[in-house]
Amino acid sequence: MTPEQLNAQHLTQRDLARRWNKAVGTIERYRADGKGPRFLKIGGKCLYRLEDVVEYENNCLYDSPFAKARQGGAA
Repeated sequence: MTPEQLNAQHLTQRDLARRWNKAVGTIERYRADGKGPRFLKIGGKCLYRLEDVVEYENNCLYDSPFAKARQGGAA
């Protein structure tokens, strides 16, 4: 990903797949299953707002294998 793409406010499926080291098909499946971050659909193209991706990532944080991280940081 180029520096310009890293600073973008919207990510394509491919950008998100690269960010998470996943296949584009996996990102598509997450969306079809109702998992993953919120997305925009504009002109048939799916885009992810960076703020929604970051929020989703923060909600996936764990302090240990059995305990989700508290919002606002670690204890």
